[in-house]
Amino acid sequence: MSTTLDPREAFHRGTAPIFALLSDEQLQKLSGLGVDSALQSRIAELFARSNEGELSEAERAEYEAYIEADNLLAILQAEARLRLQATE
Repeated sequence: MSTTLDPREAFHRGTAPIFALLSDEQLQKLSGLGVDSALQSRIAELFARSNEGELSEAERAEYEAYIEADNLLAILQAEARLRLQATE
């Protein structure tokens, strides 16, 4: 009989092979990654235009891709921070 895992525990278990490849130094770098100023400006521009309903289809797709990338990065950074805390 299998036991159902808590979603957070399942996520940690599912990402374990990826994070096992990274050293503590790499986890540290991942946890501190940020967006460069040019990209941040572009995202802010698209955000403002989106709120005004002024995006073309191509711009909306670009903006949504930035949101997806940001969400992925945030998840990876949170996991990296948790793993670094566990080694302290």
